[in-house]
Amino acid sequence: MSAEATHDEVRAALERGAEKVAPQVIAWRRHLHRYPELSNREERTAAFVAEHLRSLGLDEVRTGIAGHGVVGVLRGGRPGPRTIALRADIDALPVKDLCGTDFASETVDADYPGGPFPVSHACGHDCHTAMLMGAATVLAGAREGLPGTVLFVFQPAEEGPPVGETGGALAMVEAGAFAGPVPSMVFGMHVTPYPKGYVGYRAGNQYAASTLVRIVVTGRQVHGSTPWQGVDPMPAAGAVLTGIGQIYRQVSAFDPVTVTIGHVEDVGRFNIIGQTVTLWGTIRCAVESGMADVQRRLTALAEHTAAAYGATAAVDFLQPVPPVHNTAEWVEAGLPTLRRVVGADRVVETGATLGYDDVSEFVNRFGGLYVTLGVQDASLDEAGRPVPAPGGRGLVTNHNPHFYADDDTLVTGVRLHAHVAYDHLTGALTTD
Repeated sequence: MSAEATHDEVRAALERGAEKVAPQVIAWRRHLHRYPELSNREERTAAFVAEHLRSLGLDEVRTGIAGHGVVGVLRGGRPGPRTIALRADIDALPVKDLCGTDFASETVDADYPGGPFPVSHACGHDCHTAMLMGAATVLAGAREGLPGTVLFVFQPAEEGPPVGETGGALAMVEAGAFAGPVPSMVFGMHVTPYPKGYVGYRAGNQYAASTLVRIVVTGRQVHGSTPWQGVDPMPAAGAVLTGIGQIYRQVSAFDPVTVTIGHVEDVGRFNIIGQTVTLWGTIRCAVESGMADVQRRLTALAEHTAAAYGATAAVDFLQPVPPVHNTAEWVEAGLPTLRRVVGADRVVETGATLGYDDVSEFVNRFGGLYVTLGVQDASLDEAGRPVPAPGGRGLVTNHNPHFYADDDTLVTGVRLHAHVAYDHLTGALTTD
């Protein structure tokens, strides 16, 4: 492509490139799905990505950022003041793979803290990674027509590193991943159980604020035959679990909040009353300002409930993640591009969600847009809500062992990355 190509010629080249790379994107996604790796352990995934980026002849390929982060740098053939960062997360989940495909994961991580765990891409990060690898291919092929710089950001540990380790989006920022050049926009997307090829957007908080919760209830260990000689932390922990339901009645019903305990650890055996019970969970707040109030109420609940049973409780809040916030200005700037790529009828406004994504550390800091991409057998009802399509596989939410994504939709993600990048670099998609 020549540096004198018109906007229409470059956009047509992007479309041809996406169509050409589509089969390879599907193959990459299936490979990544078969060989998933947990947060802060994405060594093979990062190497796979870096090898492909190097094959494209990018100006730079940086590796080992905040663990296994990879950043590819593509400088366009035309002068331009803007830099766009396109982001994908690369880690998997400790969830068994029951998606039912012939490329389902059989990986088990026996050494991961708290494991062994079955491992799968039950959140769809394999799709994100493959789509961005495809976009890198397409944009590298159109390099001469690009005015500015593209950063391809492959982020580890989006699901959160093991407690005691650092990692994720904030760690990439602190490691200097964006020190030069600094992005003028960040763009990314998350696959969801929405109709195939539909793009969802929301002005305001696209994803919620989040924090990891650890509650350690401590009693006094004793033999199970003489409970009066010790303090059993198990009933106290159970009472804390029951009491958590009351927190929802103490905060505004108009600002959704959830406190979920997903893992319980005890110390002992069938005939021993253990010393401690540890509850691990998460707080999600649709409005970040509500987080402090929920934390205060949860701490009081745990401490006072444990005291009523003669035990104690210590509450820690770890790995805080701010909400992903799409400003109205960025949404307004991005909608024309999104509608041109997938069709106006397939770009829909979505409601709030209590999911989280630490891409917020990028989008909130540098500006930009984070959207969702539907990848399942669904349609929208009259109220605009996704419902299972007749004869399809139905709707399966992320983090479910049966989560699935349609391979043929992946090229839509490639096209979105490529066109958003070009439109931003040319000034068609910006809030300047």
